[in-house]
Parts: sequence; C-alpha cells; structure tokens
Amino acid sequence: MTEAPLLLRRGDRLVLATHNDGKLREFKALLQPFGLEIVSAGELGLAEPDETGTTFAENARIKAHAAAKAADCIALADDSGLVVEAIGGRPGVYTANWAQSGNMRDYRVGMRRVEDSLEAAGALSPKDRRGSFNATLCLAHPDGRDALFVGVVEGVMVWPPRGDKGFGFDPMFMPDGFDITFGEMSSDEKHSWAPGKVGLSHRARAFGLFVDSALGGDVEH
Repeated sequence: MTEAPLLLRRGDRLVLATHNDGKLREFKALLQPFGLEIVSAGELGLAEPDETGTTFAENARIKAHAAAKAADCIALADDSGLVVEAIGGRPGVYTANWAQSGNMRDYRVGMRRVEDSLEAAGALSPKDRRGSFNATLCLAHPDGRDALFVGVVEGVMVWPPRGDKGFGFDPMFMPDGFDITFGEMSSDEKHSWAPGKVGLSHRARAFGLFVDSALGGDVEH
C-alpha cells in the first residue's frame, strides 16, 4: 500500500460496506454532520464478500476493498465483535455466527450461547465475566490504498440481557463505569461522540480516529 492519505470532503460519495441495518443506522447517525453522500453496499446491490480473515482488520479490509472496487468509490467497512476473556476470546471474529439460527441471525440465541459458555467455564462473578467490544474500520480507495482505525471498549457480561435498544449483543454488555447495558442506552448515550471527545462505544472510538484522519474533524455546526 502507498502512504498517501485518504481524505474525504463535503459532497463526496462514501459507500458503507455493510448489509447490516443496525450498523447502517449507527454509521448514518455518526456521519450525518459531515455533509457526505452516503450509500450502503446493500442499497447498491453489491454482493457480500466471504469474510475469510482471522482478525477484525483482515475482514474489515476484505469488505472495504470489495465495495470500493465494485462501486468505484471510496468505501468504509467495519468489522466488529465481542471478545470474552473467560471463553478464550470468543466469539471474536465469529460473533455474528454465534447468533446464527437456521437461515437467520437471532441474537437472543447468540447471547444464550455466550452465557452457556461462561457458565460452563465457571465464570459466574463479575470479575470473571470481563469482555470487550472491538471495532476496526477500514477506509479503502479503488486504487488499493487503505487506512485502519481501531476502537475498543471494556466491560462486563451480564445475565439476563437488559434493554431493547442497540442491536446484536448490546443487551448483555455493561461498559466499565456504567450500571446499564448498551441495550439500555439511547444512541446518543451509547456513542457519546463529539469533536475532540472520545466516544463510549467501540464504534464511536474508531469513528473518532477516522474523523481526525480522513475528515480533519470537519463537522457542521
């Protein structure tokens, strides 16, 4: 890869390399102040590439480069997941697979699977139920250049799940310093990102790095 920076300006088109409605809503909310033309891979009818990587960075790159090449446009991809210490860092890059139920993803199934694994490992007290969410963003150009931005938030896995906001494993993850889960937080509470401020969620933290690098903090007031 070359070292030339990847920069976006107001009015530029950016493809969000996702078919996940929850992620799409979060990214559109985060990107709203920057005056970009946002379109998703799903809206463009782009195929979902096989995520064959074994790390968040590898999978983010696969998705971003596939979308950038197919759309001939700069693309932003996210690969994120839940890492639970007591069960060997799983589900990790296979987080979505843990929620697979037949031909559908059901995160109630995924959360139950995480809880069953924790119980089988004897992880019953909060100190033994540590976990983190990781979000790795990849910004890719059709010419092959890319940049990575990583955000991590630490917390504790709770049971039973609490809250019906957010998506995925949010209802069983309580971030450090809070007594409510991501599933009980509004979008503003969960992300709590603003220029010059570190966000709360893993995605907001990675997003802040992306803004500083690719957008130069150029936010509408």
